[in-house]
Amino acid sequence: MSQILIIYTGGTIGMMSDPQTKVLKPINFEQIMDNVPELEKLNCKIKVHSFEQIIDSSNMNPAIWSELASLIESNYDDVDGFVILHGSDTMAFTASALSFMLEGLDKPVIFTGSQLPISAVRTDAKENLMTSIEIAKAKKHERSRVPEVCIYFDYKLFRGNRSFKYNSSKFEAFRSPNYPILAESGVHLRFSANDIRHPKEGETLKVHKNLVSDVAVLKLYPGISPKVVETILTADVRGIVMETFGAGNTTTDQWFVDLLKTAIDSGKVILDISQCKVGTVELGRYETSKHLKDVGVANGYDMTYESAVTKMMYLLGQFENPQDVKQYLETDIRGEITVS
Repeated sequence: MSQILIIYTGGTIGMMSDPQTKVLKPINFEQIMDNVPELEKLNCKIKVHSFEQIIDSSNMNPAIWSELASLIESNYDDVDGFVILHGSDTMAFTASALSFMLEGLDKPVIFTGSQLPISAVRTDAKENLMTSIEIAKAKKHERSRVPEVCIYFDYKLFRGNRSFKYNSSKFEAFRSPNYPILAESGVHLRFSANDIRHPKEGETLKVHKNLVSDVAVLKLYPGISPKVVETILTADVRGIVMETFGAGNTTTDQWFVDLLKTAIDSGKVILDISQCKVGTVELGRYETSKHLKDVGVANGYDMTYESAVTKMMYLLGQFENPQDVKQYLETDIRGEITVS
């Protein structure tokens, strides 16, 4: 019989409306279980680790990500898979971070949650939780079907570091436009085997817990002033995620190019990702991005914003040399980018 560890961090799935104030407040996991008696029919043993202090996902941070990684590491040999209950607002950040932290992962780590509390009449929580457990215990030839960090929401399983939350009012909260879904739940649970990553032969789990959050974000817009750009580029950080236009384009004004070059020469790593949700950065395709390539800006290809920020944190924790960080930013290490 499969054994699954559920890690309960918090989120809407574990909320209940206060009868007097009508404000949503967290409940404990036993109360969640009371709302899903069907869990007993899943033919698997369920262990539960509930965070001592239930966390609103807006308060997520690298220290909590390290705690999650440690929990997975310490229970790794005892269970067949993990289901993490998490608030949806920052779920894609946590899933992306964990994907980088868990090198050589050979078991499913499935993030899920809900848009309505599990106690609500029309809740999406029950299906999300039940199917996440089904996916976490699914095997073929004694091997896990999806040995990845994933997000399951509204009948679809996404690669965690390819996903982002796009809707706060529909059950269909997440999308992954630059990579296919890994599984879909309907009458049958269908896996997209060709799109699922597996560890290399002989690779074992290696957990990286050192994340460096010295990261700033520069989001461009027409008319952005030199003062604003300089303030961000001279901030006391080691990495900067720059959200650009279209296929990675920016203004060609000399003051902008000079500020980028000065920042890179000082040892900062600048990563170019697009503000577009679909498509990829192509440095050098247009004149408005050739100068970025010339001064040493890293190509983020089709990385999501969530993946770009957390990958930067991960790599800054692995390497001191900016060139090493840049090299691995442009390298697909966990299925987070499509490199042409």
